Amino acid sequence: MEHAPGNRPVDLTTALARARSPERPGPGLPAGPAARAWPGPPRPIPEAGPADLDLRALLRLSLAASDDSGRLRPTPSAGALHPVDTELVVGDGCSLPPGRYGYDPLRHRVHRLGAQPGGTPPGVTAELSVTARRTVSHYGHRAWPLLLLDTGHAAAALFLAARALGTDEPGVRLEGHTESPLATVYVAPPGRQGPVRQPGATPGPPPRGNAPAPAELLARRSALPPLPGAPPPDVLWAVLATAEQAGADGLRWSAAVGPPRPGLVGPSADGTAPLRRAAGEARPTLAAWAAGQAWIAEAGAVLLAHGCPADADPPRIRSSHLRAGFAVHLAHVTALRHGLAARPVGSWQQADLGAALGDAPGRDWVVHGLALGTRHADEENTT
Repeated sequence: MEHAPGNRPVDLTTALARARSPERPGPGLPAGPAARAWPGPPRPIPEAGPADLDLRALLRLSLAASDDSGRLRPTPSAGALHPVDTELVVGDGCSLPPGRYGYDPLRHRVHRLGAQPGGTPPGVTAELSVTARRTVSHYGHRAWPLLLLDTGHAAAALFLAARALGTDEPGVRLEGHTESPLATVYVAPPGRQGPVRQPGATPGPPPRGNAPAPAELLARRSALPPLPGAPPPDVLWAVLATAEQAGADGLRWSAAVGPPRPGLVGPSADGTAPLRRAAGEARPTLAAWAAGQAWIAEAGAVLLAHGCPADADPPRIRSSHLRAGFAVHLAHVTALRHGLAARPVGSWQQADLGAALGDAPGRDWVVHGLALGTRHADEENTT
Protein backbone atom coordinates (compact mmCIF):
# COMPACT_ATOMS: atom_id res chain seq x y z
CA MET A 1 0.00 0.00 0.00
CA GLU A 2 2.73 2.47 0.92
CA HIS A 3 3.93 2.93 -2.64
CA ALA A 4 3.07 5.88 -4.82
CA PRO A 5 2.57 5.49 -8.57
CA GLY A 6 5.91 4.35 -9.94
CA ASN A 7 6.49 2.07 -6.92
CA ARG A 8 8.42 4.68 -4.96
CA PRO A 9 8.34 3.74 -1.25
CA VAL A 10 6.41 6.08 1.02
CA ASP A 11 7.12 6.67 4.70
CA LEU A 12 3.61 6.36 6.11
CA THR A 13 4.37 8.42 9.24
CA THR A 14 5.67 11.28 7.10
CA ALA A 15 2.82 10.87 4.62
CA LEU A 16 0.21 11.16 7.37
CA ALA A 17 1.87 14.26 8.81
CA ARG A 18 1.77 15.87 5.36
CA ALA A 19 -1.87 14.84 4.83
CA ARG A 20 -2.74 16.52 8.14
CA SER A 21 -0.98 19.75 7.16
CA PRO A 22 -2.68 22.76 5.48
CA GLU A 23 -0.80 22.07 2.23
CA ARG A 24 -3.23 21.84 -0.67
CA PRO A 25 -3.07 19.05 -3.25
CA GLY A 26 -1.73 19.86 -6.70
CA PRO A 27 -3.56 19.42 -10.01
CA GLY A 28 -5.38 16.16 -10.54
CA LEU A 29 -3.96 13.26 -12.52
CA PRO A 30 -5.60 10.43 -14.49
CA ALA A 31 -7.00 7.85 -12.07
CA GLY A 32 -6.33 4.91 -14.37
CA PRO A 33 -8.66 1.89 -14.64
CA ALA A 34 -11.59 1.81 -12.20
CA ALA A 35 -10.85 -1.82 -11.31
CA ARG A 36 -7.78 -4.01 -11.19
CA ALA A 37 -7.01 -5.95 -14.38
CA TRP A 38 -6.85 -9.52 -13.12
CA PRO A 39 -5.20 -12.15 -15.36
CA GLY A 40 -7.22 -14.82 -17.11
CA PRO A 41 -10.79 -14.87 -18.37
CA PRO A 42 -13.66 -13.53 -16.25
CA ARG A 43 -15.99 -16.13 -14.75
CA PRO A 44 -19.55 -15.71 -13.49
CA ILE A 45 -20.17 -16.63 -9.87
CA PRO A 46 -22.40 -19.72 -9.85
CA GLU A 47 -25.64 -19.98 -7.94
CA ALA A 48 -25.19 -21.34 -4.44
CA GLY A 49 -26.37 -24.76 -3.41
CA PRO A 50 -28.51 -25.23 -0.28
CA ALA A 51 -25.50 -25.72 2.00
CA ASP A 52 -23.13 -23.29 0.25
CA LEU A 53 -22.07 -19.78 1.10
CA ASP A 54 -23.60 -17.56 -1.59
CA LEU A 55 -20.61 -15.57 -2.81
CA ARG A 56 -22.66 -13.91 -5.53
CA ALA A 57 -24.99 -12.40 -2.91
CA LEU A 58 -22.18 -11.63 -0.45
CA LEU A 59 -20.30 -9.55 -3.00
CA ARG A 60 -23.41 -7.97 -4.50
CA LEU A 61 -24.42 -6.70 -1.04
CA SER A 62 -20.97 -5.33 -0.24
CA LEU A 63 -18.64 -4.41 -3.09
CA ALA A 64 -20.32 -4.75 -6.51
CA ALA A 65 -20.94 -1.68 -8.67
CA SER A 66 -24.53 -1.14 -9.75
CA ASP A 67 -23.98 1.39 -12.54
CA ASP A 68 -21.88 1.42 -15.71
CA SER A 69 -19.43 4.02 -14.39
CA GLY A 70 -18.54 1.91 -11.37
CA ARG A 71 -19.16 4.81 -8.98
CA LEU A 72 -22.39 3.64 -7.38
CA ARG A 73 -21.61 0.89 -4.85
CA PRO A 74 -22.91 -0.26 -1.45
CA THR A 75 -19.81 1.10 0.30
CA PRO A 76 -18.71 4.76 0.29
CA SER A 77 -15.33 5.91 -0.99
CA ALA A 78 -13.57 9.27 -1.00
CA GLY A 79 -14.34 10.90 -4.33
CA ALA A 80 -16.15 7.74 -5.46
CA LEU A 81 -12.71 6.48 -6.57
CA HIS A 82 -12.95 3.03 -4.92
CA PRO A 83 -9.28 2.04 -4.62
CA VAL A 84 -9.89 -1.21 -2.74
CA ASP A 85 -9.06 -4.47 -4.56
CA THR A 86 -10.31 -7.86 -3.35
CA GLU A 87 -8.79 -11.31 -3.63
CA LEU A 88 -10.90 -14.26 -2.50
CA VAL A 89 -9.35 -17.34 -0.92
CA VAL A 90 -12.15 -19.87 -1.30
CA GLY A 91 -12.40 -23.14 0.62
CA ASP A 92 -15.06 -25.83 0.65
CA GLY A 93 -18.72 -24.97 1.11
CA CYS A 94 -18.90 -22.03 -1.29
CA SER A 95 -20.63 -21.34 -4.59
CA LEU A 96 -17.19 -21.18 -6.27
CA PRO A 97 -14.81 -24.16 -6.42
CA PRO A 98 -11.89 -23.91 -3.96
CA GLY A 99 -9.09 -21.65 -5.15
CA ARG A 100 -7.79 -18.09 -5.18
CA TYR A 101 -9.72 -15.52 -7.22
CA GLY A 102 -9.53 -11.84 -8.10
CA TYR A 103 -12.88 -10.05 -7.92
CA ASP A 104 -14.00 -7.53 -10.55
CA PRO A 105 -16.65 -5.31 -8.90
CA LEU A 106 -17.56 -3.57 -12.17
CA ARG A 107 -18.67 -6.76 -13.91
CA HIS A 108 -19.43 -8.82 -10.80
CA ARG A 109 -17.12 -11.55 -12.09
CA VAL A 110 -14.09 -13.40 -10.75
CA HIS A 111 -10.75 -14.42 -12.28
CA ARG A 112 -9.17 -17.63 -11.07
CA LEU A 113 -5.61 -16.95 -9.92
CA GLY A 114 -4.63 -20.41 -8.69
CA ALA A 115 -5.20 -23.08 -6.07
CA GLN A 116 -6.13 -22.24 -2.50
CA PRO A 117 -3.27 -22.39 0.05
CA GLY A 118 -2.92 -25.48 2.20
CA GLY A 119 -5.04 -25.39 5.33
CA THR A 120 -7.69 -23.08 3.84
CA PRO A 121 -10.81 -23.39 6.05
CA PRO A 122 -14.30 -23.85 4.61
CA GLY A 123 -15.82 -20.58 3.48
CA VAL A 124 -14.09 -17.54 2.05
CA THR A 125 -11.44 -15.07 3.17
CA ALA A 126 -11.56 -11.72 1.40
CA GLU A 127 -8.11 -10.10 1.31
CA LEU A 128 -8.31 -6.32 0.84
CA SER A 129 -5.53 -4.24 -0.69
CA VAL A 130 -5.52 -0.94 -2.63
CA THR A 131 -4.48 0.59 -5.93
CA ALA A 132 -3.21 3.88 -4.52
CA ARG A 133 -3.20 5.68 -7.87
CA ARG A 134 -6.98 5.93 -7.97
CA THR A 135 -7.14 8.07 -4.84
CA VAL A 136 -3.80 9.84 -5.30
CA SER A 137 -5.02 11.05 -8.71
CA HIS A 138 -7.50 13.42 -7.05
CA TYR A 139 -6.33 13.90 -3.47
CA GLY A 140 -2.55 13.90 -3.99
CA HIS A 141 -0.65 13.82 -0.70
CA ARG A 142 -3.94 13.67 1.24
CA ALA A 143 -4.69 10.20 -0.18
CA TRP A 144 -2.90 7.98 2.31
CA PRO A 145 -5.36 8.15 5.24
CA LEU A 146 -8.27 7.99 2.77
CA LEU A 147 -6.98 4.74 1.29
CA LEU A 148 -6.98 3.16 4.74
CA LEU A 149 -10.41 4.52 5.67
CA ASP A 150 -11.85 3.17 2.40
CA THR A 151 -10.42 -0.25 3.19
CA GLY A 152 -12.07 -0.20 6.61
CA HIS A 153 -15.39 0.69 4.99
CA ALA A 154 -15.02 -2.21 2.54
CA ALA A 155 -14.30 -4.63 5.41
CA ALA A 156 -17.44 -3.41 7.21
CA ALA A 157 -19.52 -3.84 4.06
CA LEU A 158 -18.44 -7.48 3.81
CA PHE A 159 -19.10 -7.95 7.53
CA LEU A 160 -22.65 -6.61 7.23
CA ALA A 161 -23.35 -8.60 4.06
CA ALA A 162 -22.35 -11.79 5.86
CA ARG A 163 -24.68 -10.90 8.72
CA ALA A 164 -27.51 -10.26 6.28
CA LEU A 165 -26.97 -13.75 4.84
CA GLY A 166 -27.21 -15.29 8.31
CA THR A 167 -23.67 -16.66 8.59
CA ASP A 168 -21.69 -17.19 11.76
CA GLU A 169 -19.96 -14.07 13.10
CA PRO A 170 -17.43 -13.00 10.42
CA GLY A 171 -13.78 -12.81 11.40
CA VAL A 172 -12.34 -9.35 10.66
CA ARG A 173 -8.65 -8.49 10.97
CA LEU A 174 -7.63 -4.83 10.95
CA GLU A 175 -4.41 -4.94 12.97
CA GLY A 176 -2.33 -3.07 10.39
CA HIS A 177 0.70 -5.36 10.54
CA THR A 178 0.98 -5.85 6.78
CA GLU A 179 0.89 -3.52 3.77
CA SER A 180 -0.85 -6.11 1.59
CA PRO A 181 -3.39 -7.29 2.39
CA LEU A 182 -4.34 -4.38 4.61
CA ALA A 183 -7.36 -6.21 6.01
CA THR A 184 -9.09 -9.58 5.79
CA VAL A 185 -12.67 -10.72 6.35
CA TYR A 186 -13.41 -14.41 6.85
CA VAL A 187 -16.96 -15.75 6.34
CA ALA A 188 -17.91 -19.35 7.14
CA PRO A 189 -20.51 -21.32 5.16
CA PRO A 190 -24.05 -21.31 6.54
CA GLY A 191 -24.56 -23.50 9.55
CA ARG A 192 -20.84 -23.83 10.22
CA GLN A 193 -18.89 -22.07 12.91
CA GLY A 194 -15.80 -20.19 11.87
CA PRO A 195 -12.41 -20.56 13.55
CA VAL A 196 -12.10 -19.37 17.13
CA ARG A 197 -11.61 -15.59 17.15
CA GLN A 198 -7.92 -14.79 17.26
CA PRO A 199 -6.44 -12.13 19.54
CA GLY A 200 -6.69 -8.69 18.01
CA ALA A 201 -9.62 -9.54 15.75
CA THR A 202 -12.07 -6.67 15.45
CA PRO A 203 -15.34 -7.17 17.35
CA GLY A 204 -18.64 -6.43 15.74
CA PRO A 205 -21.14 -3.91 17.05
CA PRO A 206 -23.34 -4.77 20.01
CA PRO A 207 -26.50 -6.65 19.05
CA ARG A 208 -29.15 -4.04 18.25
CA GLY A 209 -32.19 -5.64 16.68
CA ASN A 210 -32.12 -7.95 13.71
CA ALA A 211 -29.37 -8.38 11.16
CA PRO A 212 -29.62 -5.93 8.26
CA ALA A 213 -31.86 -6.92 5.37
CA PRO A 214 -30.27 -7.24 1.91
CA ALA A 215 -32.44 -4.42 0.53
CA GLU A 216 -31.33 -2.20 3.38
CA LEU A 217 -27.67 -2.72 2.50
CA LEU A 218 -28.22 -2.07 -1.20
CA ALA A 219 -30.06 1.17 -0.44
CA ARG A 220 -27.42 2.75 1.84
CA ARG A 221 -25.88 5.90 0.40
CA SER A 222 -24.06 8.99 1.61
CA ALA A 223 -26.55 11.84 1.79
CA LEU A 224 -25.87 15.05 -0.07
CA PRO A 225 -25.29 18.10 2.14
CA PRO A 226 -26.68 20.08 3.78
CA LEU A 227 -27.59 17.77 6.68
CA PRO A 228 -29.52 19.98 9.11
CA GLY A 229 -31.52 18.87 12.12
CA ALA A 230 -30.20 17.63 15.45
CA PRO A 231 -30.63 13.86 15.96
CA PRO A 232 -32.74 12.89 18.99
CA PRO A 233 -30.49 12.14 21.97
CA ASP A 234 -31.36 8.43 22.06
CA VAL A 235 -30.62 8.04 18.34
CA LEU A 236 -27.32 9.91 18.63
CA TRP A 237 -26.42 7.65 21.54
CA ALA A 238 -27.20 4.53 19.47
CA VAL A 239 -24.91 5.75 16.67
CA LEU A 240 -22.15 6.72 19.10
CA ALA A 241 -22.39 3.41 20.97
CA THR A 242 -22.19 1.40 17.73
CA ALA A 243 -19.02 3.23 16.68
CA GLU A 244 -17.41 2.96 20.11
CA GLN A 245 -18.08 -0.78 20.32
CA ALA A 246 -16.82 -1.50 16.80
CA GLY A 247 -13.75 0.73 16.86
CA ALA A 248 -12.69 1.06 20.49
CA ASP A 249 -9.16 -0.33 20.15
CA GLY A 250 -6.78 2.64 19.90
CA LEU A 251 -9.51 5.20 19.17
CA ARG A 252 -11.78 7.49 21.15
CA TRP A 253 -15.24 8.57 20.00
CA SER A 254 -17.09 11.83 20.44
CA ALA A 255 -19.95 13.72 18.82
CA ALA A 256 -20.11 17.46 18.26
CA VAL A 257 -23.63 18.76 18.92
CA GLY A 258 -25.22 22.19 18.53
CA PRO A 259 -27.83 24.20 20.48
CA PRO A 260 -29.36 24.25 22.98
CA ARG A 261 -26.22 22.89 24.69
CA PRO A 262 -23.44 22.91 22.09
CA GLY A 263 -20.35 20.90 22.87
CA LEU A 264 -18.69 17.49 22.61
CA VAL A 265 -20.24 14.36 24.09
CA GLY A 266 -18.77 10.86 24.30
CA PRO A 267 -19.48 7.42 25.75
CA SER A 268 -19.53 7.23 29.54
CA ALA A 269 -17.52 4.71 31.51
CA ASP A 270 -20.59 2.65 32.36
CA GLY A 271 -21.92 2.78 28.81
CA THR A 272 -25.38 3.97 29.84
CA ALA A 273 -25.49 7.57 28.53
CA PRO A 274 -23.34 10.15 26.74
CA LEU A 275 -20.75 12.00 28.82
CA ARG A 276 -20.32 15.74 28.23
CA ARG A 277 -16.63 16.26 27.43
CA ALA A 278 -16.51 19.93 26.47
CA ALA A 279 -18.83 22.91 26.17
CA GLY A 280 -18.98 25.29 23.21
CA GLU A 281 -19.77 25.18 19.51
CA ALA A 282 -17.27 22.89 17.73
CA ARG A 283 -18.92 22.44 14.32
CA PRO A 284 -17.48 25.56 12.60
CA THR A 285 -13.98 24.47 13.63
CA LEU A 286 -14.67 20.97 12.32
CA ALA A 287 -15.83 22.48 9.02
CA ALA A 288 -12.53 24.33 8.69
CA TRP A 289 -10.53 21.22 9.58
CA ALA A 290 -12.46 19.04 7.10
CA ALA A 291 -10.90 20.57 3.98
CA GLY A 292 -13.05 23.70 4.46
CA GLN A 293 -16.42 21.98 3.91
CA ALA A 294 -18.60 24.81 5.26
CA TRP A 295 -21.80 22.76 5.34
CA ILE A 296 -20.43 20.75 8.29
CA ALA A 297 -20.91 23.81 10.52
CA GLU A 298 -24.68 23.41 10.05
CA ALA A 299 -24.88 19.60 10.34
CA GLY A 300 -27.15 18.28 13.05
CA ALA A 301 -24.23 16.48 14.73
CA VAL A 302 -20.78 15.19 13.76
CA LEU A 303 -19.51 11.83 15.01
CA LEU A 304 -15.71 11.83 15.43
CA ALA A 305 -13.10 9.09 15.68
CA HIS A 306 -9.93 10.52 17.22
CA GLY A 307 -6.54 9.31 18.40
CA CYS A 308 -3.52 8.21 16.31
CA PRO A 309 -0.83 10.52 17.74
CA ALA A 310 1.72 12.29 15.56
CA ASP A 311 4.48 9.83 16.50
CA ALA A 312 2.43 6.70 15.71
CA ASP A 313 4.33 4.02 13.80
CA PRO A 314 2.99 2.59 10.50
CA PRO A 315 1.15 -0.41 12.04
CA ARG A 316 -0.69 1.89 14.45
CA ILE A 317 -1.51 4.35 11.67
CA ARG A 318 -2.91 1.56 9.54
CA SER A 319 -4.87 0.01 12.40
CA SER A 320 -6.35 3.32 13.62
CA HIS A 321 -7.60 4.30 10.17
CA LEU A 322 -8.81 0.83 9.23
CA ARG A 323 -10.79 0.56 12.48
CA ALA A 324 -12.15 4.07 12.08
CA GLY A 325 -13.45 3.28 8.58
CA PHE A 326 -14.93 0.01 9.79
CA ALA A 327 -16.69 1.59 12.77
CA VAL A 328 -17.97 4.65 10.88
CA HIS A 329 -19.49 2.36 8.25
CA LEU A 330 -21.40 0.44 10.93
CA ALA A 331 -22.41 3.71 12.61
CA HIS A 332 -23.61 5.00 9.23
CA VAL A 333 -25.91 1.99 8.82
CA THR A 334 -27.19 2.45 12.38
CA ALA A 335 -27.95 6.09 11.58
CA LEU A 336 -29.86 5.14 8.43
CA ARG A 337 -31.88 2.53 10.35
CA HIS A 338 -32.98 5.31 12.70
CA GLY A 339 -34.07 7.54 9.84
CA LEU A 340 -31.10 9.94 9.84
CA ALA A 341 -29.23 11.36 6.88
CA ALA A 342 -25.50 10.68 7.15
CA ARG A 343 -22.28 11.33 5.24
CA PRO A 344 -18.74 10.10 6.09
CA VAL A 345 -16.04 12.79 6.27
CA GLY A 346 -12.51 11.46 5.72
CA SER A 347 -10.15 14.33 4.92
CA TRP A 348 -8.94 16.28 7.97
CA GLN A 349 -6.22 18.94 8.17
CA GLN A 350 -4.76 20.50 11.34
CA ALA A 351 -7.45 18.61 13.25
CA ASP A 352 -5.59 18.32 16.56
CA LEU A 353 -8.65 17.85 18.76
CA GLY A 354 -6.67 17.25 21.93
CA ALA A 355 -4.74 20.50 21.59
CA ALA A 356 -7.98 22.39 20.87
CA LEU A 357 -9.36 21.08 24.16
CA GLY A 358 -6.27 22.12 26.12
CA ASP A 359 -4.44 18.80 26.18
CA ALA A 360 -0.91 18.11 24.94
CA PRO A 361 -0.59 18.77 21.20
CA GLY A 362 -0.02 15.99 18.71
CA ARG A 363 -1.64 13.24 20.79
CA ASP A 364 -5.32 13.18 19.77
CA TRP A 365 -6.08 13.87 16.10
CA VAL A 366 -9.39 13.54 14.28
CA VAL A 367 -9.12 10.39 12.14
CA HIS A 368 -12.60 10.08 10.63
CA GLY A 369 -16.05 11.60 10.92
CA LEU A 370 -19.71 11.04 10.15
CA ALA A 371 -21.97 14.05 9.68
CA LEU A 372 -25.56 13.46 10.79
CA GLY A 373 -28.85 15.23 10.21
CA THR A 374 -32.57 14.59 10.33
CA ARG A 375 -33.50 15.89 6.87
CA HIS A 376 -32.50 14.00 3.75
CA ALA A 377 -31.49 15.73 0.53
CA ASP A 378 -33.76 15.10 -2.45
CA GLU A 379 -30.98 13.46 -4.42
CA GLU A 380 -28.70 10.62 -3.30
CA ASN A 381 -24.97 11.01 -3.53
CA THR A 382 -22.93 8.46 -5.43
CA THR A 383 -19.87 8.61 -3.21
